[in-house]
Amino acid sequence: MAGSQRLKRMADSVQRELSELIRQELKDPRLGGLVTISAVKVSADMGYAEVYVTVMGRALGDDQSEAANKETLDVLNKASGFLRHELSRRIKTRITPRLRFHYDKTNAYGNYMFGLIAEAVKDLPEQEQDEQK
Repeated sequence: MAGSQRLKRMADSVQRELSELIRQELKDPRLGGLVTISAVKVSADMGYAEVYVTVMGRALGDDQSEAANKETLDVLNKASGFLRHELSRRIKTRITPRLRFHYDKTNAYGNYMFGLIAEAVKDLPEQEQDEQK
């Protein structure tokens, strides 16, 4: 139990510090949109941290946004050494986890589903819409 609390605190610290580092220190123009860290999962040995990011302002299924998301992930994964070094300076621990970035599709999928629901509801007669509210 104590180990899981420690991993959770470490993941929270990594998430907080990485979001600041990405916003303030990374000046790569290929980072499109607002990059948000949605979750961090630290391995049990603290060797790796799986970082899930969302890029705001992009829709699911759009080929251009998929390519831009891939490019954003490439930039972040290539900058992972720099980010890990800076993270080790900010978080005083013996071990600083290696960073692996992944795209979190949860937000985009939620927006996609919301659009489908809105599309289905607009075809309902007016009386049924009022009863549902």
